[in-house]
Amino acid sequence: MDEQKLRSQGWFGRKGKDGFIYRAWMKKQGIPAHAFDGRPIIGICNTWSELTPCNSHFRELAEHVKRGVYEAGGYPVEFPVLSLGETLMKPTAMLFRNLASMDVEEAIRANPLDGVVLLCGCDKTTPSLVMGACSVDLPTIVVSGGPMLTGRHRGKRISTSDIWRFSEAQRAGHMDDMEMTLAEAGMCRSDGHCAVMGTASTMACMVEALGISLPGNAAIPAPDAARKIIAQQSGSEIVKMVKADRKLSDILTPAAFENAIMVNAAIGGSTNFVIHLLAIAGRIGVPLALEDLDRLSASIPLIANLQPSGSYFMEDLYYAGGLPAIINKLLPQLHKECIGANGRTVAENFGTADCYDPDIITSTDKPFSTMSGVIVLKGNLCEQGAVIKPSAASAQLMKHTGKAVVFEDIEDYNARIDDPALEVDETSLLVLKNVGPKGYPGMPEVGNMGLPAKLLAKGVTDMIRISDGRMSGTGFGTVVLHVAPEAAEGGTLAIVRSGDEITLDVRGRLLHLHVSDEEIAARKKALPPAQPIAARGYVRLYQSHVQGAHLGADLDFLRGGSGSEVTRDSH
Repeated sequence: MDEQKLRSQGWFGRKGKDGFIYRAWMKKQGIPAHAFDGRPIIGICNTWSELTPCNSHFRELAEHVKRGVYEAGGYPVEFPVLSLGETLMKPTAMLFRNLASMDVEEAIRANPLDGVVLLCGCDKTTPSLVMGACSVDLPTIVVSGGPMLTGRHRGKRISTSDIWRFSEAQRAGHMDDMEMTLAEAGMCRSDGHCAVMGTASTMACMVEALGISLPGNAAIPAPDAARKIIAQQSGSEIVKMVKADRKLSDILTPAAFENAIMVNAAIGGSTNFVIHLLAIAGRIGVPLALEDLDRLSASIPLIANLQPSGSYFMEDLYYAGGLPAIINKLLPQLHKECIGANGRTVAENFGTADCYDPDIITSTDKPFSTMSGVIVLKGNLCEQGAVIKPSAASAQLMKHTGKAVVFEDIEDYNARIDDPALEVDETSLLVLKNVGPKGYPGMPEVGNMGLPAKLLAKGVTDMIRISDGRMSGTGFGTVVLHVAPEAAEGGTLAIVRSGDEITLDVRGRLLHLHVSDEEIAARKKALPPAQPIAARGYVRLYQSHVQGAHLGADLDFLRGGSGSEVTRDSH
């Protein structure tokens, strides 16, 4: 790129009062004059926060990115944006994903940046940063924080997926408080996000499959020296991207999204992949529908033996060859001509990647499982769709008809789930309403409801669960999620009553309520008025403008982009 066309020169290349102010105030940080001589200014968008433990090592990671930027002849400037800590934020981090994306979008556009490095790790930090960057569309590369080392407890390897097992064991009386405390102490042994193919790892794989990170980015453990090296390499690469004017819109083509969907099926990625990918597509302007994810996943088997669908951990995946080895095995199905951040095609980036452990990374002709990806359900209970992750479900429940046990909201569920008088058995379907984007608000990860205590005591380990909410990527079970329209919007879910029969047929892509159309219409007509939305602040804005899960739960006015142009000067 010609130096005169650098976006940052609109600030630092000016003569007179304005240029004086821009340069002088930057120089007060000890920055020499030659930093403003026309070299690319690279923003490092950092989600470091002590309230986001997954990203607690990002200060150090940013320093390695800076080394790479300097090495390639750019000048790095680090800036903070809203950080979303999945484990701590209430009512749910998902409520604030769109807010963080607005922070990122405006921070990038408003400042003298030529290219951006996104530092993200914890679940919502990746999609929120990518969404915001897409709306500005500058040269951008992602550096993920990496998974933590695998946990240890009493000689066994454990991870965040075991939280759900430990919780059920404690509720069933098989695990006491002391044992829980000991397991808790061994769960998180290092920096990094969840050690399984949960949402954070899925998001890291998503950006690598899309091509907006360097090959190998997804699986390197956070404490591994290779994580620092790829951060430095990414710092160098973003300078090259600026000089080549390689923007997000050049990489995030419809074919790139199709590749990401197929890779997600092969790795057994989180159901949250669906809602985040749809939102990203909406920002960059790529047409993508819920049905596309089902269609593109259907022919791709599960070839990664990773928890929660399998046995191994992200650390093991890295040693086995990482995501490049998986993509290599999928090359016949993928769009090999798509380019990545480094300007090379998928075939060039992954064509020679090796697999070092066939137990962890199998092959498409001898897969770990033929049930993969995300299956999209339709029916009178989910006219706009619902999703299920078949690789995490129980085979005997994939086609099942039973009676609904209905909880009107999460408070109702918490109050009654362990009541000995609850009318429920192992053939029942648990139905949870009003945990969707508008209804909760924010669409929390409560879809994989804990089972009734009296059934846990009998040894029941899975039941069909249906809701308009989400599930943690570390979770598992026969769980139907993202039911749309949601209950708070007057969807059919809102009128389901305990005792109603429901059929789930996963292979048939069907979720059906056995109630006549006339009865459904009558029940909807009798629904009480919708609950009022929040009185003020961001939550009011969110509830007023959030779209359904089938569209990615973005705010309606944020879809598309606003570009990188700044239309007004302050001086």
